[in-house]
Amino acid sequence: MPVAVDTLLTPDINKPARYLGNELGAVHKPWDQAAVRWVLTYPEIYEVGASNLGHIILYSILNTQPRQLCDRAYLPAADLAAKLKETETPLFAVESRRNLTDFDILGFSLSYELGATNILEMLSLAGVPLTWRERDSAGAFNTEDGSWPLIFAGGQTATSNPEPYADFFDFVALGDGEELLPEIGLVIEEGKAAGLSREDLLLDLAQVPGVYVPRFYNMAEDGSVHPNRPDVPKRILRRVATPIPAYAMGLVPYVETVHDRLTIEIRRGCTRGCRFCQPGMLTRPARDVEPEAVIDAIETGMRKTGYNEFSLLSLSCSDYLALPAVGVEVKNRLKDENISLSLPSQRVDRFDENIANIVGGTRLTGLTFAPEAGTQRMRDIINKGLTNEELLQGVKTAHEQGWDKVKLYFMIGLPGETDADVIGIAETVRWLRQTCYIKGRKPLSFNITISNFTPKPHTPFQWHTVSTEEFKRKQGLLRAEFHTMRWAKVNFTDVRISAMEDFVGRGDRSLSAVVRRAWELGAGMDSWWESLDNAFNAWAQAIEEAGLTWKYRQIAQGEWNVMAAEGETPHANLDAALPWDHLDTGIDKEWLKQDLLRALEAATVPDCSFEGCSHCGVCGPDFGHNVVVPPPPIPAFVGHGKPDSERVQRLRVTLGKLGTMALMGHLDLVRLFDRALRRASLPISFTGGFHPGPRLSPANALPLGATSSGEVVDFELKAPMDPQEFLQRLTEQLPLEIPLYGVEEVPIDSPAATKLLEQAEYYLRVGLENPADTEPDWQAWVNQVLGQTEILWEKTTKSGKIQQVNLREQLYDLSLATDDSALSAVPELKVEPGEALIRVVGSCRNDGNLLRPEQVLWMVEQAAGHSLQLRHKHRSHLYLADGSTP
Repeated sequence: MPVAVDTLLTPDINKPARYLGNELGAVHKPWDQAAVRWVLTYPEIYEVGASNLGHIILYSILNTQPRQLCDRAYLPAADLAAKLKETETPLFAVESRRNLTDFDILGFSLSYELGATNILEMLSLAGVPLTWRERDSAGAFNTEDGSWPLIFAGGQTATSNPEPYADFFDFVALGDGEELLPEIGLVIEEGKAAGLSREDLLLDLAQVPGVYVPRFYNMAEDGSVHPNRPDVPKRILRRVATPIPAYAMGLVPYVETVHDRLTIEIRRGCTRGCRFCQPGMLTRPARDVEPEAVIDAIETGMRKTGYNEFSLLSLSCSDYLALPAVGVEVKNRLKDENISLSLPSQRVDRFDENIANIVGGTRLTGLTFAPEAGTQRMRDIINKGLTNEELLQGVKTAHEQGWDKVKLYFMIGLPGETDADVIGIAETVRWLRQTCYIKGRKPLSFNITISNFTPKPHTPFQWHTVSTEEFKRKQGLLRAEFHTMRWAKVNFTDVRISAMEDFVGRGDRSLSAVVRRAWELGAGMDSWWESLDNAFNAWAQAIEEAGLTWKYRQIAQGEWNVMAAEGETPHANLDAALPWDHLDTGIDKEWLKQDLLRALEAATVPDCSFEGCSHCGVCGPDFGHNVVVPPPPIPAFVGHGKPDSERVQRLRVTLGKLGTMALMGHLDLVRLFDRALRRASLPISFTGGFHPGPRLSPANALPLGATSSGEVVDFELKAPMDPQEFLQRLTEQLPLEIPLYGVEEVPIDSPAATKLLEQAEYYLRVGLENPADTEPDWQAWVNQVLGQTEILWEKTTKSGKIQQVNLREQLYDLSLATDDSALSAVPELKVEPGEALIRVVGSCRNDGNLLRPEQVLWMVEQAAGHSLQLRHKHRSHLYLADGSTP
């Protein structure tokens, strides 16, 4: 049954609109027609999860499958989580609003070593037992009859090393999910129809390539993992799929997200061979998307979503050889539409004038390069494939093309690193600034992030152990070097986070108890940022209680060093079993050993996408081969566009904001209109400056949680059009709960509605906070307010001064209203016994002369002598100074 969340999603919850599940593109499939019901469950807050490309793609794909239904859930913010616990309300899926236990399968994205504590928090909030043993049962698997949902994880960390989390999941999906998840759905559908038990159903799933079922495997004393029955594979294959850009445009959130733009994947996989990079190893082979498909996806996606920005995504966008041609072509086509393009961290050696044209323009997006190391020797050790000359040329090109600030990423603690290499980071930055100086231009400044190298499974450096004490010392060296560089802002990653990532990321099954205990002690991902000390202490206590402090101390002190001096023997046993050896990612372990030895000699390996096979073991029938699309001709760049700021027509629209849209904030509403205008291809005019915006202006911000049937918004157009056509085309792109009631053309040189606004009419549904206190006499209380000439209210100014305001001067009319047919579209105004519906007309000017509904309630409270509750507020009219009543 659906969870009653309406009482929880109130204006006192921060951004309640993120829990509504009513975004553009949200799919609401009939519950009773689905044979298998999924929830894709992202263990971070909505703003992070809803903008994750993998989350969007898999959600879209699953909902295209017949007889399959996919809903979504996210980690609730602290305020809603507290409400859920206080009211004993289970965590719900955002679209159906059903308890997560109603679904057949819950899939969690595990992309970060410490993120499992958030997964446990979500399972706890949903009332789901945390381990597969606690969820086990002997009868037929059927959640409608009381079976617990199947819980699984996917994502980079789950694919890399799921062992520290093996106790919590029924199965793990390894690698790409586009083809794997529909196959899993079919197996579950058949298993449910056959009445299979949970264990038999999981045994069937274990036969699907890419599915790892931990219960069918045991850990040996050395940490390695082996089957405990003969009918499951000894090694589990990582799945590989081809990117499908068309699925990237499935959701357009109504609230601002972390990546608030259309994201199109242009290349999956990387063959650069950076020895520290786990994604580069776990996503091989490289697969390019055809340029025509990318261009079509961008054009279609921008029209369908209404975004004003798009991003091209790849582990290394610059290795997509068609990037210059695709980027310039798209920029040319969208030249005059005020649309910008952003790229993730790029290869500085491939940054040229064409790439600068792609990401440049009116709004210069941030530019990020990742040299990783400060000296040529270290870049050769890690196989970065970057020379000092290439680094200089890329940064110099950026400065010449208009960038005055560049972000750089470096790492410390890499194998073989000396103090000279560490200090080389500062020397490199100083050299770049001096060498890239252009007379008459502002000198370059830098934002620099220096992270602590964390060895990852399935990489040549997976045998390396770092020392947190050394991290602290090397950070001290760099702080001293950068102390006088006022033009360089430097951020260091906390060594304790790095240490925990390493400890958990390369751990075995014995760490499941540590993860669970850390969660019980309050360690969540958000706690690292809100209270790092508390989070670290929780993990440290969990490690101590598990009797593993000795193992963690080895990390803090540096257990061994593969870059031992000549004549010394490294402490690493490269032939020892590893907890992730049973996962077949395609990379040959022997090749990883050989590449480690090459690193010891600072020998580089070429990129096998372009310079011949490196014999890593991936290419073959199981994983495919590199797919590299040759670059098409680069079209002539027609120049950066400038949004049209000409104003030829102003249309004033009256509209409503009803139902769940009342929980959308003012800025999100403006963003919604911007995207609706773009989807409707309406000729909106733009402001000037570095950040042009559409010329649309709401007369007044509606309080969060209030409904309305009388909002006024001015739209200024760059080309004239019929007002009714404008209204119709805009209506088609808006949610039903934002109805448009009328439109009128007003002179373009007349004052805007924001300046003409004088008064507002509200309907307030109110009741006694404690009905037992008295029998309400609403009319007498209203008359008492009207009978006064002065009702003083104290307010604090921005400067901290206390001022008294006579609220009675701002009150023009107050009366009891009836629940008539004019308000039937607002069910929230239907009064219950003991309540009253109060109509109020008060000052509503944008100069601060504003009578708020809460102030009206306070005036009536003073007359009543009892505490009252404002149970709903509805704005029915805005009155303008020219006498119009929109």
